[in-house]
Amino acid sequence: MAGHSKFKNIMHRKGAQDKKRSAMFSKLSREITVAAKMGMPDPDMNPRLRLAVNAAKAQSMPKDNIQRAIDKAAQAGGEDYAEIRYEGYGPGGVALIVEALTDNRNRTATNVRTAFSKNGGNLGSEGSVSHGFERRGLIEYPASAGDEETLLEAAIEAGADDVESSEDGHTIWTAADALHGVAGALEQALGAADNVKLAWKPVLTVDVDEATAGTLMKLIDTLDDDDDVQTVWGNYDISDAVMAKLEG
Repeated sequence: MAGHSKFKNIMHRKGAQDKKRSAMFSKLSREITVAAKMGMPDPDMNPRLRLAVNAAKAQSMPKDNIQRAIDKAAQAGGEDYAEIRYEGYGPGGVALIVEALTDNRNRTATNVRTAFSKNGGNLGSEGSVSHGFERRGLIEYPASAGDEETLLEAAIEAGADDVESSEDGHTIWTAADALHGVAGALEQALGAADNVKLAWKPVLTVDVDEATAGTLMKLIDTLDDDDDVQTVWGNYDISDAVMAKLEG
C-alpha cells in the first residue's frame, strides 16, 4: 500500500488482505478466542477482547463469527494458542517482527524460518531487532472521520500522543498502556475506528529500492499467508513510486 505516512506501508498493504478475507477472519477469530481465554469473556470487562472484537467489526466480520470465537474460549479441550514473537532481517537489512498465535510451536517456527531463508532474510533470536522499535498503541481512522484539525482536537482530548493525517486517513499513536482508554474516548467522539491494536513502531526507517522491495514484499506475503502469523511489522519505507511499480 502506498503509504500516506511512513508507517502506512510498514503495516503492509491492506489491498492484498481483501483477497484473503476468510484467512483474515480466521486470524481475527484466533485473537478473539485467546483474548477471551486470558480474561473475562465480556468485551466491556476485558480490554484486549474489546480491541479484538473492534478489529473484527472493522473488517465486517459477522456477529455470529465473533460470538463463536468468544464461546470457543470457554469450551473444554479447545485449542490452546501460544503467543510467540519472531525477529529477523529481511532483504536490504530490513528489520522484521512477526507476531504469531499457534497451537504448534514447531510447525510455526519451521514455517517462519523457511519463509525468511527462501526470501533473502535471516531469522534471529528474540530481542535481535525489537530494540529498534517502540511498543505503541495504534488507532486508524478513515479520512471521512473528519479533517486534520477535528482529529487532532479529538486525539488531544482523548489523551493520544501523536496524530499523522493525510488524504488517505488518520493514524493516531498512544502509549501502549493507554490504548484502550484513548480508543474508547475516540469512539465516543468519532465513532468506531478502522483499526485499533498494539503496534511495533520503528525508531528509524530504512528506504528500500525497487530491486529489494520486490523480494521483501514476497517475504512479507509468505509470512502473511501463514495461518499462525497474526501481524508482520517492519522498519522499511517504500516510496509511492516504487509501490506503484510493484502493484502495477
